[in-house]
Amino acid sequence: MSLDPQYTKDAVPFCSASSHTRNDVLAVGQAALYAQGESVSRGVSRSEALAQSGRPAAAQAPGHPAAPQAVQPPAKQPLRPASIQVAAPAPEQIISSLKVTATGYTAGYESTGKTAKHPQYGITYSGVKVRRDKNAVSTIAADPKVIPLGSVLYIPGYGYAVVADTGSAIKGRKIDLYFSTTKQVYKEWGKKTVVVQLIKRGNGKCTENMLKSLGQAIQTYNAIPQDLLEEVI
Repeated sequence: MSLDPQYTKDAVPFCSASSHTRNDVLAVGQAALYAQGESVSRGVSRSEALAQSGRPAAAQAPGHPAAPQAVQPPAKQPLRPASIQVAAPAPEQIISSLKVTATGYTAGYESTGKTAKHPQYGITYSGVKVRRDKNAVSTIAADPKVIPLGSVLYIPGYGYAVVADTGSAIKGRKIDLYFSTTKQVYKEWGKKTVVVQLIKRGNGKCTENMLKSLGQAIQTYNAIPQDLLEEVI
């Protein structure tokens, strides 16, 4: 089920695009005129350009060209983060810590042998649909003899996860983390040895209602309250 780690690629840094502003250039005869950042066609007079921009024309002496008027650039809106890192569980919530080998997989043919046309595409062993949400909860595969289905884990670098799936190669202290695409598997994870924290041992079942309740709690509290863990599992 897991993808071969030898193809793991290094993350490629990227730069966010930045916007650029232009000062108004209100002079007749230039190739283009700009009024409040909007282009004014060639040959338009200064008064017409100002009229198009909605700004009043200032009085000027005959025969003297008006000085270009600077326009303040619009205030930049603060960028919202794509995701907010969830908080690790409280020490008293941790039942046990387990050192495991963690790989990544997708719902695609390269991991499961199923295509999007297969009736069971994206459906885990427990019957719920695979999901990956950094800000809520994700589904993973594990050996149910080691970590039962329905168990809730905190995985550093991945977030909160529920054991909802199994795999023929996932035996013993191995887990397989679900990602939406192979690109995410290679870029965000690959293959790692990590210490995971078990905060609730499952009862062998995982349901959509359980995932929904856990996800809503994490989005609300940035963690999972202990009373909710007792309630949903």
